[in-house]
Amino acid sequence: MNRPGLCSRRHFLFSSAFGLGTLGALDLLQRDGLLAASGPPSKPEDPQTFDLLPKAPHFEPRARAMISIFLIGGPSQIDLFDYKPRLKELDGQDFPGQVQYDNPAQASRKVLGPPWPYRRYGECGMEMAELLPHIGGVADDICLIRSMHSAVNNHLPGMYALNTGKGVGGRATLGSWLTYGLGSETQDLPAFVAMTDPRGLPLIGGENWTNGPLPSTFQGTVARPRNPRILNLDAQEFLRGRPQAAQLDLLRTLNANHLEQHPGESDLAARIASYELAARMQLAAKEAFDISQETEETQRLYGIDDPTTNDYGTRCLIARRLIERGVRYVQLWNQGQSWDHHSSIGSELPNRCREVDQPSAALVSDLKRRGLLDSTVVHWGGEMGRLPTIQVVPGSASDRVGRDHNTHGFAMWVAGGGFQKGLTYGETDEFSHHAVENVVHHTDWLATLLNQFGLDHSQLSYVRNNQLITLLDGQDARVVREILA
Repeated sequence: MNRPGLCSRRHFLFSSAFGLGTLGALDLLQRDGLLAASGPPSKPEDPQTFDLLPKAPHFEPRARAMISIFLIGGPSQIDLFDYKPRLKELDGQDFPGQVQYDNPAQASRKVLGPPWPYRRYGECGMEMAELLPHIGGVADDICLIRSMHSAVNNHLPGMYALNTGKGVGGRATLGSWLTYGLGSETQDLPAFVAMTDPRGLPLIGGENWTNGPLPSTFQGTVARPRNPRILNLDAQEFLRGRPQAAQLDLLRTLNANHLEQHPGESDLAARIASYELAARMQLAAKEAFDISQETEETQRLYGIDDPTTNDYGTRCLIARRLIERGVRYVQLWNQGQSWDHHSSIGSELPNRCREVDQPSAALVSDLKRRGLLDSTVVHWGGEMGRLPTIQVVPGSASDRVGRDHNTHGFAMWVAGGGFQKGLTYGETDEFSHHAVENVVHHTDWLATLLNQFGLDHSQLSYVRNNQLITLLDGQDARVVREILA
């Protein structure tokens, strides 16, 4: 029996309409999908929510998750995906037209024809270089775009353009926009995961997974290239069990009180959410990153038994395990700009291809056999391509020639998520320099991706300082419906 004048815990929770009990019940109901999901805001007056609970898209989506294999530096479309007989004919001769160099100091007008043989793959007859035999083996499942164009002719602005919509820094990445607009299907793992190369961080590091002006809840979480993939998931031994639970309960109460006194502080709310996610990840993340649970056949499929393909194979397999468990967006990064072959393209391009070819193809085929490819977008490509002429680094031997940047016409491929299968789309000119037919601008590409997730690029917005911000911020863009199934 309670003493007069005192309030029991049960009475307190019952009588507090906005108390902890109500908040806890609402949280559980939302997680279980028993409350109506709110869609992303499309007008300044719309309410804005800053959590990772699932949210309704603007219209019926084709995709629910995405894995992007982003190859910084610019894979040579001429040598991999866009064979031009004219360049073979002109190999070693002066280029007959105008070339838009990015590095005129080391430029030459000598044509460099594709030195590696091409062949047709699959029933669709998709033409690719023999440097990518495994990707060729899944040709009937991919859509090859040969007419990409951004005209942002250097690495940093090119990466910004493909990843954030404009060639400038400080903007939110595609992964952040997707998690902001749709939330996540799991509350036990990060919604947006960036996986880095064991040899080092990518060019511009964390800017590749930044939330920009969006609340920091939507920033990407880095998974380390070695175990433990996420640090500090385990409490110290003396804190494990009931002591840790009590500590977290106290921290949650203090944080909730502080947030109540500082409403609208999105960074504070994000920090609280990250503490709670860390506690839930103690079991979920270890299980998701543990590829020892996979069969030997699956590990061989990804090339994990081969030192050359072990890293990308492991990361591709983990990416599949993450999206299988409800993660929205996973991006794989290479070291620095290791696909930037201004020199030594004859040796370095085959090396890079050997690292990613088998794991990339395995990802597509593994998703397909598990029934996940139709709802998962797989992207493969970089921020630019290369020029048809030789770049010569002063003092280099003749076998150390390479190619300069080209953002006026380059190639990449996409699979799953409602994209057409076995389709080659777009054309460059006879020199693979400029996209000339069915041009796909970087803004078109991003608008098309959002469309596949059921999001209208002009409607998905965030209000900051009374200004409406979108991924493309009013730039011209079209959904490229010709490449959609």
